[in-house]
Amino acid sequence: MQINAEALGLSSTVQSAPRLSNLLRRLASVPKSWFWLLCADLYPALAAFALPWSTTAVSVLLVIWLIVLLPTISLRAFLISLKRPESFLPIAFFALAVLGTLWTDDMWAVRLQGLHPVFKLLAIPLLLYHFERSQRSPWVFIAFFASCALVMACSWIVYFDPGLSSGTAETIGIPARNYIDQSQEFSLCLFAAAPLLLSLITENRRIPAWCFGALLLGFYCNMMFVVIARTAFLYFPVLLVLFAVRYCRPRAAQFLVATAVIQGLVWYASPNLRNRVDHSVQDYRLSRMSGLATSDGQRLVYWRASVRSIVAAPVFGHGTGSTKQVFDREAAGKTGEWANAIRNPHNQTLYVAIQWGMLGCIALYAMWYFHLVLFLQRNLAAWVGLVVVVQNFVSSLVNSHLFDFDEGWIYVIGVGVAGAIAAKAREKAGEKTEAKAEAGGNSVSVGPLRTAQPSKI
Repeated sequence: MQINAEALGLSSTVQSAPRLSNLLRRLASVPKSWFWLLCADLYPALAAFALPWSTTAVSVLLVIWLIVLLPTISLRAFLISLKRPESFLPIAFFALAVLGTLWTDDMWAVRLQGLHPVFKLLAIPLLLYHFERSQRSPWVFIAFFASCALVMACSWIVYFDPGLSSGTAETIGIPARNYIDQSQEFSLCLFAAAPLLLSLITENRRIPAWCFGALLLGFYCNMMFVVIARTAFLYFPVLLVLFAVRYCRPRAAQFLVATAVIQGLVWYASPNLRNRVDHSVQDYRLSRMSGLATSDGQRLVYWRASVRSIVAAPVFGHGTGSTKQVFDREAAGKTGEWANAIRNPHNQTLYVAIQWGMLGCIALYAMWYFHLVLFLQRNLAAWVGLVVVVQNFVSSLVNSHLFDFDEGWIYVIGVGVAGAIAAKAREKAGEKTEAKAEAGGNSVSVGPLRTAQPSKI
């Protein structure tokens, strides 16, 4: 009886082994299924759609995307992709921030909080890797554009009927987030999608061209007549010149002159535009003459304090999270707005240099440079990526937009997805060039045989 029991136990074990192996095989095949891969493409698009509206939704969706993505990654292929500077430099930047926690003269809670705005850069190599292997990259751009169009429609509705807004008079025309984020999003949509309008006009597709043109005009007029951030006065002309050089040759100069004339007429027609400029000039004068804590006056004070801090530790900086300590010292003994505790000097370079010195600035500008170089091709994805990088760089002269939530994630998602499309196009172009070179080599090799044939003349 004891022998029979042992035999039965062995037979049940043998029978359960194939079942277990089949179950493991099925579980291993799940990340390769079409539904799983669809989710890996869908969550970034949903995050892009949520970006103009909610920080919480974006964070949750991207965490879910990371969980879905990890089982699909081929470790060997991913490590090879990290050899490219556009993927490696964001990781190097984050690694410097982690090391910077070792020489920060503050609590660990402050040091870890200083890591938070840099953490998002780790998504760039993941997005580049994933969307190079995906055919659904345009979903992300379409979702973001559609979401911004919805924000724009709500902005016009609230502008014409302020009673629908639950905010103050200062928030009229701003249905979500704030006017700085809204201007950043609208101008990005306007310039990134402008080549599509040119394409529709060239193809003589009149109805789609009129509809798309009306949509882009809505973005432009909203910024000119409803609400606009002063930072837009910096990046808008730069992006306009970039567009003229890329798409309006050989009549770029005529295009810019015509645009300047139109903008001059809009200036006289828009009280919103004039008020924003007058407000900036008045802020500067008040801060110089009376010492009031105006927006521009505070920014100048923050910059001076930042420079003094950088001079004290120019190479390695004061460590991750040290901006809090720097500006706490600046606010000590002051009253009113000047006594506010801040972390952000409103300049990306200063923000980095305070914490990580010259090393941080080298990492920052190297990352910007290689991301810019990634988008020098002449296709729509490269143009979108170019607009994202240039807008972030220019706006970061008077803000810390790489570390801000909305503008920072626009940069990360824009560079990651557009960069993946651009890299894929570059590889295809390289394959075509190699094929042509091989074909040319073959024709040269048979040339002597052909010339050896008798001439018909």
